[in-house]
Amino acid sequence: MNTWRNWAGTESATGVEILRPGSLDEVAAAVKTAAEQGKRLKAVGSGHSFTGCSVPEQVMIRLDGLASITQADQQSGRVTLGAGTGLGKLNAGLASFDLAMANLGDIDKQTISGAISTGTHGTGARLGGLATQVVGLELVTADGSVLSCSAEENADVFNAARVSIGALGVITSLTLQCVPAFLLRAQEMPLPLPEVLGSFDLLADGNDHFEFYWFPHTDVALTKRNNRVAAGVGPSPVGRLRGWVDDELLSNKVFELTNRVAVRRPGLVPRINQFASRALSAREYVDSSYKVFCSERNVIFRESEYAVPREQVVDVIQELRGWIDRSGERIPFPIEVRVAAADDIWLSTAYGRDTAYIAIHQYHRLAHDKYFDAFEQIVAAFGGRPHWGKLHTLGADQLRERYPRFDDFLAVRDRLDPGRAFTNSYTRQVFGA
Repeated sequence: MNTWRNWAGTESATGVEILRPGSLDEVAAAVKTAAEQGKRLKAVGSGHSFTGCSVPEQVMIRLDGLASITQADQQSGRVTLGAGTGLGKLNAGLASFDLAMANLGDIDKQTISGAISTGTHGTGARLGGLATQVVGLELVTADGSVLSCSAEENADVFNAARVSIGALGVITSLTLQCVPAFLLRAQEMPLPLPEVLGSFDLLADGNDHFEFYWFPHTDVALTKRNNRVAAGVGPSPVGRLRGWVDDELLSNKVFELTNRVAVRRPGLVPRINQFASRALSAREYVDSSYKVFCSERNVIFRESEYAVPREQVVDVIQELRGWIDRSGERIPFPIEVRVAAADDIWLSTAYGRDTAYIAIHQYHRLAHDKYFDAFEQIVAAFGGRPHWGKLHTLGADQLRERYPRFDDFLAVRDRLDPGRAFTNSYTRQVFGA
């Protein structure tokens, strides 16, 4: 019997029918047939969401057969590709055309359609999430129709479908606005948390890409600044040994061991975090943008992330820090803070406001409910919007208050999928029955 699980092990599906269409026509036929039979279906990417957004209830559509670049125009930077293309494969493919995505998140394991559909983002005060780089898409709707969507064609569907949690249909191809390939100078250094919070706007606005990781129970944050290099500067990547020590040994193998210690001896977590923060050392290197943006994350965890108005992020961090200190909870995972520019995508977490993202994590063998619930209560006072692919408890009534175009999205959904072929437990939670 077929069993599917997501990467984190938080969601699974057993006994579902699995379809692997190899063309647009086969996707359309599969969707039409399933919908006519009253079956509910979901397109599934790499399973990197923590929520149940892609869990199939009856039929799973795998888009592995639509996983390549089909057209690339170096002059315009427009690139069309199959929706099942993984970001890692895409980045390497774009590099062969001397192109790149303007911004990326910190892993490359997702498919492009899964990444945009859940609102995946990187960091950069003047840049939006991955979905803002989409200039066109092809959507198969419940009756088997194929809609071509862009700012000029089916614009309302385009506004809804770029971040849609798979609730409108199956995206089969995307056209991205890419940029000429570029190098980034990465500067990573630990700084006192009060210094980072006190100069947050200067750091966010003064770098192309800025983020920091704060270790709970300490006063230390690891800051990361990534900036485009001047003309004539060549790559100087991290040495093989240093890269293995920092990115594989410390960030994965040793981090896994320290989290296992935290499971057995939670009282040691503050000391572990103090040690980890003191062990951080500054490093600087220059490499291709996608190699700087993306890293390996092999330790399994649970994650919740909320978007808040950027001007309120320091207040949120201070409140969260106060709760951690009072609660007695032990948090071995750092808290990640990033930024993004406002955009106009209806269900984007950055819709209509410059945004800061706060992501909290907990090792998968440790209880996370108390911590995540407290975080959710804190960000609620700031109009926090949850990342669609990360753990949260909000329902349609609460989300409607936080998204000005929420009902416009539902109207498009009613028109494209009146029979709710693309529904599952998660969409019923966030959009209502």
